[in-house]
Amino acid sequence: ESDAGDYTCVCGDKQSTASLAVHALPVVFNEELKNEEVLEGSSVSLRCELSKAAPVQWKIGSKVLKASDKYQMRQSGTTAELVIHDLEVKDD
Repeated sequence: ESDAGDYTCVCGDKQSTASLAVHALPVVFNEELKNEEVLEGSSVSLRCELSKAAPVQWKIGSKVLKASDKYQMRQSGTTAELVIHDLEVKDD
């Protein structure tokens, strides 16, 4: 639930009201992706950690990746992971 809203302090027939606005902090990378070198035919896991849980999108160049037998995406809380299976030389 959001903490934003109107709060009221009541004492008998008197009251005081204030409006509270809460602004979201931007998401930043606490841990960025690391360069990897792996052998053709193997799998690799790319992982990053965010400052707070937020949806991520994985790309290679400008192409958005979709979950498949080759690309497995996982996200648990603030950690996002991409596993690429059966690597080919053209995947770099």
